[in-house]
Amino acid sequence: MSAAFALIARDVRMAWRHPNEIATILAFFVIAASLFPFGIGPEPQILARVAIGIVWVTALLACLMSLDRLFQAEAEDGSLDLLVTAPAPLELLALAKVAAQWITTALPLIAISPIVATMLHLPAEGYATLLLTLVLGTPGLSLFGGIGAALSVNARRGGALLALIVLPLTVPILIFAVAAVDAAIAGLSPRPHLFLLAGLSVFALTIAPFAMAASLRQAAE
Repeated sequence: MSAAFALIARDVRMAWRHPNEIATILAFFVIAASLFPFGIGPEPQILARVAIGIVWVTALLACLMSLDRLFQAEAEDGSLDLLVTAPAPLELLALAKVAAQWITTALPLIAISPIVATMLHLPAEGYATLLLTLVLGTPGLSLFGGIGAALSVNARRGGALLALIVLPLTVPILIFAVAAVDAAIAGLSPRPHLFLLAGLSVFALTIAPFAMAASLRQAAE
């Protein structure tokens, strides 16, 4: 377990030593979301109806930008072999890598999401539920993304392959997240959708470590 915490601390420390990468992801999140009003019109009523979908889809795309490099650095410098042959379980180490990615990417996205939601005129009744859906759903995004990153670690044009693998897996997360916020705005209880959203992240937690470890072992052979 100490090896996992050490790996998380190392990856978080390395990410903060290169803040331009985190800033690029956050800038993409804000700029991509700000383009939608130019395409569908600036009317607040229209933007309010689609705001939650825009926030979640742009957050997903921003997460994909960092997932592309989740195991790529280890594959390029040869340390992937050390990761695979380390005395600690590879499943735990792969999970630690995903945890560090979530801390350095998803947490900043969650922190600035209210700004983007305000820009898109999301009704005030949806703000708290929006943050809750991001907290519950983004771990699932990172875990499913970790599977895609491990599967595409040695693939040519791995970024495109990663997107093809991950995007279909994340559809249920988007559906339940949007449904939860819509329910909150309509004055209904978002709890059933939030429970399902949390269940998806727990399901991803149960399968992702084993899928990532198997893929990384195959990539190291």
